[in-house]
Amino acid sequence: MHDSKGTTMALYMDVHSLDGPVTLGEVAKAHAADLAIQDDHGVHYLRYWVDEGNGKIFCLVDAPDAEAANTVHREAHGLVADEVHLVAEGL
Repeated sequence: MHDSKGTTMALYMDVHSLDGPVTLGEVAKAHAADLAIQDDHGVHYLRYWVDEGNGKIFCLVDAPDAEAANTVHREAHGLVADEVHLVAEGL
């Protein structure tokens, strides 16, 4: 897949494992911060899921590489992923 500038993009699922519970509202704020700067890095955060009680966050992102995806998190709010997986979407 390529973005509008011709950069090769890939689909990643990142996983954040927090030390305690997290609310959907807290994650929504962090996601909004990601969206505000993602274009600076050629990244597009698509969706996220939250396991509030277990402090787990899962983000689906279209990015040129895993480091670009994590750079957005680092600059937006400092919460980088513990794991980043290259994934393929199925039906």
